[in-house]
Amino acid sequence: MNVAARVAALARQSEILVSQTVKDLVAGSGLRFHERGSRQLNGVEGAWHLYAVAESTRREPAPF
Repeated sequence: MNVAARVAALARQSEILVSQTVKDLVAGSGLRFHERGSRQLNGVEGAWHLYAVAESTRREPAPF
């Protein structure tokens, strides 16, 4: 939860930021990403590579 909060705090207005881990987990979903570089997150060890979520190439809604 700490990582998600730290990443979200770095997002610009109307931007969704995710870590490399999230980007890898949604591979094949049709989501696209813009690279935002590596950042140190307060209270979390190491550098985290971040991506902004871009538009989806998928046309049909995801099943839930």
